[in-house]
Amino acid sequence: MSQPTAADLTLPEASDAPALSERYQQVMMNAFGGPKRVFVRGEGCHVWDDQGRKYLDLLSGLAVTALGHAHPAVLSAITSQLSTLGHVSNFFATPAQVTLAEKLVHLVAPASGTGQARVFFTNSGTEANEAAFKLTRLTGRTRIIAMEGSFHGRTMGALAITSNVKYREPFAPLPGDVTFVPYGDSEALAEAMDDRTAAVVIEPIQGENGVVVPPDDFLTHARELCDAHGALLWFDEVQTGMGRTGRWLASHPVTPDLVTLAKGLGNGFPVGACIGIGRAASLLQPGQHGTTFGGNPVAAIAGLAVIGVIERDGLLRNAIERGEQLVREVEGLDDPLVDHVRGAGLLRGIVLTEQVATSVSDALLDAGYIVNAPRPDVIRVAPPLIITEGQISSFVQALATALRDARP
Repeated sequence: MSQPTAADLTLPEASDAPALSERYQQVMMNAFGGPKRVFVRGEGCHVWDDQGRKYLDLLSGLAVTALGHAHPAVLSAITSQLSTLGHVSNFFATPAQVTLAEKLVHLVAPASGTGQARVFFTNSGTEANEAAFKLTRLTGRTRIIAMEGSFHGRTMGALAITSNVKYREPFAPLPGDVTFVPYGDSEALAEAMDDRTAAVVIEPIQGENGVVVPPDDFLTHARELCDAHGALLWFDEVQTGMGRTGRWLASHPVTPDLVTLAKGLGNGFPVGACIGIGRAASLLQPGQHGTTFGGNPVAAIAGLAVIGVIERDGLLRNAIERGEQLVREVEGLDDPLVDHVRGAGLLRGIVLTEQVATSVSDALLDAGYIVNAPRPDVIRVAPPLIITEGQISSFVQALATALRDARP
């Protein structure tokens, strides 16, 4: 009996694709609105839509495809692993799972100044944050201090520490005892801290809030305050980690107790991780948390492939150099709509002087460049770490045109 192949799947031809947007809205829950485009193929930093149009992907699927699309090393690793062993339950271990955990511990523990770190694998960033939330309860305390402007995910626990009222209100009441303080305000954080605090959760750069960077000493002050009150310091590096800012962790060299990772870790294959460091490494005990798919061998091998390519190809350095180029060229446009560019590495927010980011983003999409507008006056740019000097310059030229057309 012959085995089915991908060619046997019934998918629409490109000529049928205009109907896909309508079909999407008929069968998909209306959580995202209608799709802006239907994409059918990707390679490197480019994707193609169902009409054959080519786009430079400067968003990486929201900071996910760090190595671009269809990277041969990831494809080879996943294919080989899936043809060998695709899944076992967490009653058992696999070499890929253990090896990826060891690699993540090696990346995180030197920055922490301790040799003890342990990993809980998940399928996504919100699940990693959900695991971290549960870990904070195992301290015997319940109070969490989170930041205004924060985004940590859409599950109930992750949503409880996400500040956006629009996301929170439809699902109230959320898990309680969460206090929000202004992001980057060390004095406000100090005033909010007490000996009932279980954890302080911080994004080293707030991506969904418009790529907002805190003062240089804010993370250090948070570490000192957590130590003084016996609280855990939890860094959500779901968007900022895995080389996105030119470092494995954007929070380095500040020592956290909990780190959550996802997005760029799997280059599009669903994988996340909650890493406990020091005393947080031993909080979770058998039966207190679980996952069916988290850390399965295919997800783990994808993570290993991503880390290996970043190391082999010097992509941390490329993230720094291309990010600096982006800042230099965008600010060099001397356009009255550009205020400044903020962020680090290849996580950047182009801050505008008018609230026209959505129209600029749409114009760029029409021109073949994918970005997004997390805030009305901010364009987020988070391209693959493999992006080239020429591709950055091409985007800036297109941006100049889009800005000119958007001027009031």
